[in-house]
Order: sequence, then structure tokens, then C-alpha cells
Amino acid sequence: MKPIKLYSGVLILACMTLLLFIGCNGSGNDARAQKAPQGEHDDHGHDEPDAPEAHETAHDEDEDEDEDEDAHADEHVVVHLSDAQLIEFDITLAEAKPGQIATFVDLPGEIVINDDQLAHIVPRVAGTVRKVHKKLGDPVVAGEILAEIESRELAELKVAYLSARERHSLAREFFEREKALWQKKISAEQDFLSARQALSEARIALQSARETLRALGFSEKALAKQATEQDTLTRYLLTAPFGGTIIQRHLTLGETVKDDAQVFMVADLSSVWVDIQVYSKDLPIVAKGQSVTVDAGHQLTTGQGTIAYVGPIIGETTRTAPARVVLDNRDGRWRPGTFVTARIATGNHEVPLLIPRSALQTIDDRQVVFVRKAEGFEPETVTLGRSDAEHVEILTGIALGQTYVSKGAFTLKAQLSKNSFGDGHNH
Repeated sequence: MKPIKLYSGVLILACMTLLLFIGCNGSGNDARAQKAPQGEHDDHGHDEPDAPEAHETAHDEDEDEDEDEDAHADEHVVVHLSDAQLIEFDITLAEAKPGQIATFVDLPGEIVINDDQLAHIVPRVAGTVRKVHKKLGDPVVAGEILAEIESRELAELKVAYLSARERHSLAREFFEREKALWQKKISAEQDFLSARQALSEARIALQSARETLRALGFSEKALAKQATEQDTLTRYLLTAPFGGTIIQRHLTLGETVKDDAQVFMVADLSSVWVDIQVYSKDLPIVAKGQSVTVDAGHQLTTGQGTIAYVGPIIGETTRTAPARVVLDNRDGRWRPGTFVTARIATGNHEVPLLIPRSALQTIDDRQVVFVRKAEGFEPETVTLGRSDAEHVEILTGIALGQTYVSKGAFTLKAQLSKNSFGDGHNH
């Protein structure tokens, strides 16, 4: 039993010694591992032959990255849309073909009041302002009362009219009586002729008095009221000749006005004029009836019209001839006094390849057109030529006969941006 116990003790002691030896070796290796980076750093600082090798490795990695980027750039960017999606997004396709570009000339102009729809209102009789019904900027309708004036001169004219009317009535009665007596051989023919002469003179006097009041703006209906409305002998009503807006007012309550004073100005601004200055060099290509696009600039508003008049005389100081365009202004967007640019269409020019402006999109500062290919719609960079309001000439980028997106190209651009955004997140 003792030899066995002794052997066991020796075995246990040997195992413990082995474990202790392994632990010491492990600690030494850890210490050497901690010192290794410092040594390697020192070697890197002084061992010059190793530096080019490290640089060459980094350079190789950069070249690999550049090759990856070039390969990525060479990939075609395509938008995939089915026929059903084209219909859903209202995308229209067209074939690239020749067309005509409208040629034009840009000239300066100004919005002015249409003189055919402008009224300077004067009282026509002197008097004192009794009432003012309208103020500056008020809208008016035809026949609406603007102001009331009390006038002695008018009262005299009305009295003269009423007197002439009464004399004419009496003269007619006298004539009818003398006529009947003469026909019955009761009175002499001379009495009949005298009565007829008196009636004729009374008729002339009445007509003269009536026309005098008509010249002041009185209608037949208004004249008929004079016999029953004696209290209105001095009242003169200023009325609007047509519907429009009060753009000037020069009278106040109690003011004395003359018969030629301009007291109101009414303008119908439902249409306005564009006065264009045509340079002498452009006169040969500007003519009545040409289409004109009027632009107020600063994205304010644009309008369409035609040239209604071209002046035959060139101004001595401006060296230009006037031209005029009538613009519809029922919505009130054109204000007289606004300076504008008038683009006058002077003809058409044939170009080899023409597309609508709606087909153009801008991607990364490039003008592109989405062209249909076997794998989908691809944005092709194009070079632009001449253009007009609706179309643009294509010099390079797409060829005749190619199918492109003529309407709804923005939808494809949005889809392209969405796809690119998704790829960036995937990387």
C-alpha cells in the first residue's frame, strides 16, 4: 500500500509542476504580444525598405476602388414601367421627328387704358355740387348716378323747354279750331293760314328747347317728366355712360364747377391696350394680325393677343413706331402702367428634330430626355438648339424615329431619384 500512495503523490506533484510551467509561458507570450506593436512602430519609423511596399498596397486598394466606381458609372440607369403603369401615370410617348419652330422678336411695351372704353365726364352746365354718390375706385354700371349738381342755367333751359311745350300745345289747339272753321266756311282762309304758321313756329321752338336739353344728356323719358317734377328744375344728374371703374374724381360737396370741368373719369378695364415700341429695323417683319405673347416678367402674368395697329410714322426722339395689341382683362390681372415685353411671332422655321418642352427634364445640371429602350426608359443627355414657347430643337442626344416620353417625364425623373436613393442606402 505504501508504494502505491508514494507513486500517486509523485504523479500529482508532476502535474502541478507542468501546469505552473504552462502558466508562466502564457504570461511571457502576453508580455511579448504587448511589446510587439511598439517594436513594429519603431521598425516602421526606421526601416525604409518596408515603406514603398506599404504605399504600393494602399495604392492598389485605391485603384480597386476607382475601378469599382468606374464600373458603377458605366452602368445604364433605367426606369422600368409597364404599359399599365404608363396609363396609370398618364405618360405619353412620341416619336422623334422634324417640326417647325416659331420665330419671334421681343419688343418693349406698356399696358395702357383702352381709349375706346374711357370716358371723361363733364357736367355740361355750371353749378354747385349738391351730392356725390361715387368715390375713387368704385365700380359703376351704365346710367348709374355719380353726382348731383344744382344749376340755375339748367333751370332756365328747362323753363324754356316747358314754355315752348306749352306754347306748342296751345298753337296746336288753335290750329285745329281754325282748320275746322275754315273747312266749314265759317272763318277766312287767312285766319287758318296764320294759325298754321303759329303752330309751325311753336313746333320749331319746342324742338330747339328739346335738343338743347338732349345735348345735356336728357333722354325723352327724362324730358317727359319735366312737366310733373317742377322741383327738379335746377337738378342736374351726372351719370355713367357705361359700366366700368371710377379712376379719377375731381369734385367735392358744395364745390362750384364749370360746364367744361372734368369731374369724373370712368374706364372699362375689361380690355386694355399694349402700346409696343417697334424699332425701325423690325418694322419689315411686324404687321397687323400677328400673334403676340405679352409677358409682365417676374412670373407675374402672361397673355395672348394680336396686333391691331401699326403706326405709319417713326417718332423723332424714340426712332420707333407704335404698335398696339388689345388684351382681354376681364379678370383684372393687367394694370395700366405696367411695363411688359411683347414677343411677336414673325414666322416659322423648319428644324430636323423637334420635341415639346414637357419632354425635357434636368438631372445633375444636364438636360435629358427619357428614351424608350428594350430594358426600359433611359435618360439621354441632349443638346438644345432653337426654341419657342412650346417646343425646342434637339441637336444631339436622340435620333429621328426614337420613341421618347413627351408627357409625364417628371414622373420618370421622380422614380429614377427614388431608385438612386434606395441604392445609396443599400451600399
